[in-house]
Amino acid sequence: MKPPPPAAPPIGRYRWRIVALLFFATTINYVDRSVLGVLAPTLQYRVFHWTDQDYAAINISFKAAYAVGLLFMGGLIDRIGARAGYTLSIAVWSFFGVMHALVRPAFGLVGFCVARFGLGLGESGNFPAAIKAVGEWFPQKERALATGIFNAGTNVGAILAPLVIPLFVLPDGTHWRYAFLMTGVFSALWIVLWLSTYRAPGAHANLTAAEFDYIHSDSPAPGTGARIPWRRLLRVRETWAFTLAKSTDAAWWFYLFWGGKFLYDRFGLNLKGLALPLIIIYVVSDAGSIAGGWLSSSFIKRGWSVNRARKTALLISALCVLPVVLVTRIPTRFNADDAFYARLRAARTTVEREASVGGRTVTERVAEPVPAAAQAALRSLSGRSFGSAREFTAAAAAAIAPAAEAPMEPALIECARSDRFYWIAVLLMACATAGHQAWSANLFTVVSDVFPKAATASLIGIGGTFGAVSGLAADWCLGRALSNSGPHGYLFAFLIAGSLYLFAFGLLQLLMPRMTPLDENLVHANPTPHEP
Repeated sequence: MKPPPPAAPPIGRYRWRIVALLFFATTINYVDRSVLGVLAPTLQYRVFHWTDQDYAAINISFKAAYAVGLLFMGGLIDRIGARAGYTLSIAVWSFFGVMHALVRPAFGLVGFCVARFGLGLGESGNFPAAIKAVGEWFPQKERALATGIFNAGTNVGAILAPLVIPLFVLPDGTHWRYAFLMTGVFSALWIVLWLSTYRAPGAHANLTAAEFDYIHSDSPAPGTGARIPWRRLLRVRETWAFTLAKSTDAAWWFYLFWGGKFLYDRFGLNLKGLALPLIIIYVVSDAGSIAGGWLSSSFIKRGWSVNRARKTALLISALCVLPVVLVTRIPTRFNADDAFYARLRAARTTVEREASVGGRTVTERVAEPVPAAAQAALRSLSGRSFGSAREFTAAAAAAIAPAAEAPMEPALIECARSDRFYWIAVLLMACATAGHQAWSANLFTVVSDVFPKAATASLIGIGGTFGAVSGLAADWCLGRALSNSGPHGYLFAFLIAGSLYLFAFGLLQLLMPRMTPLDENLVHANPTPHEP
């Protein structure tokens, strides 16, 4: 009787430690990035009194820097490597994230534009470095899943921001600066872990030979690793296919920076009210990111070609986004009727008061009734009905003075609210952001599927630049639309955001009908037969 063959040595799982670090870095990135989106209504209407065009200019500053940063950050990371490049990126964005807290109201617009510009420069290195690391550490069949896992950090960061910020920032903006100081310590800790953990697979002492062989099991033979200039990359259709498909970043930027503001302007969800809806949106997005990566990876494991698997997952993702075009058709009303005034008499508002405790003066949060004078002043609205929270709060502020209305605004909105239809909007936005994250996980992986490793960070930079410029143009248009039309200006924003993915999918299929890998000379390395 023949003895059983010797068991194969365990492959090892060190590569998943790398993904864990990429996940935590992306989480920190999106906490820093998401703070402004969560605080947007508070900062705009209560602290700095920006116009919609001012707020658009602040977002444009971030995206302009992000676009400029990606012009050189991808090439820089290809040149100096993911280890040094990622360290530089997170150090820069963390510094400017903290700088937001130093802005004073007298210089609010300029100060935030400068801080957002610096934040955008630093954050532009996150995805080029992360995608390069995944390309170095994972075989092709696992890259979409690995990308989906670290990309889920975008949603975790976007979840943490609305979860934590209302704990110390009041609806009138008190303590807003603390929100921009949250991540400095975590960034420093991450840099220490990254520098002690990350090396390229060929230079890593803790990587087993079996895992090294597995990582390269379905990859082309390693080339010279020499950086490929942009001028050569821009000559191939595959570069333009990926770049044009990244126009969908504009939709993601819209949800991230304008989504909370839309839910406030339309449905009256202020700082505390935004927390649960935003958490739901980004929890569902998290599931979409991982599911999107898992879906195409499972197709490949079933024997599908990479081309068929990735594009099927992309098409499903685009279809999940489409229903968001209906968001602005969801009705809502805020009524100053008898029920409003009855609820107002029982309502409470949260304010801070100084109190003496043990001989020390401390600040306490207390719930107080709406002042009788304010209730009387609001009688001037009797019989009126408003189609958006922004219209209602503007009328309420005119009746009782903006400074007096600010602390009691959450109570006024809840008393006047006639429905809870905003949950339909939240679910549609959650489906759209989940679709985007599934789309993004597969689109990022297309780069490492098609292009040599020496070009991955540069390609992510080129595509990201186009995506940021698309978002910049969208911000400029949306700022003007909202200034001219009020909350009704969101109609075209959601219409474009919902349909953009199918258009981008068509361009991707037109320019890259078969995802044939390119070698370091940007020549098709392994031509494949036409697929039905």
